[in-house]
Amino acid sequence: MSRLGKLPVPIPPKVKVQLDGRTLTAEGPKGKLTLELPPLTSARVDGNRILVERQAETKQARAMHGLGRSLVYNLVQGVAEGYRKRLEIHGVGFRASVQGNTLTLNLGYSHPVVYQAPEGVKITVEENTRIVVEGPDKQKVGQVAAQIRSFYPPEPYKGKGIRYEGEQIIRKEGKAVQ
Repeated sequence: MSRLGKLPVPIPPKVKVQLDGRTLTAEGPKGKLTLELPPLTSARVDGNRILVERQAETKQARAMHGLGRSLVYNLVQGVAEGYRKRLEIHGVGFRASVQGNTLTLNLGYSHPVVYQAPEGVKITVEENTRIVVEGPDKQKVGQVAAQIRSFYPPEPYKGKGIRYEGEQIIRKEGKAVQ
């Protein structure tokens, strides 16, 4: 038995879950998401919890069992509470601003970097140097944060760039003058 897959996924009181064959739909205060279950797995709603089961005892089925349970858990948590990633901008003159769902970054290039947020993801800027990416879909929030970070990843000599909140940058010593 998969140790993770056998755990039931609790359904919070604010969330409605509907199972239609292999498609799971969850609706809550943060939005509505749909998930197609991985192969070799099935799910059933039992009261206020969801049980994910596997259809075989092969190695791949055991792997899909744990994956399916994790995806269902992320789906339910996302519509109930949502996910959030925080980014910090370090560097003299580096700043960010947002209008609607368009993020504009001034990162020392000759032009501002403009990023259009995808549907279902909200971007906010605090103090011109802190970016908050929020949304119900964990994968989408992480992908947007990674794309924003990729515009100017932190460099090891001065530490300038966009980094995740709390991320440690290993600094290198510069060239020694003789």
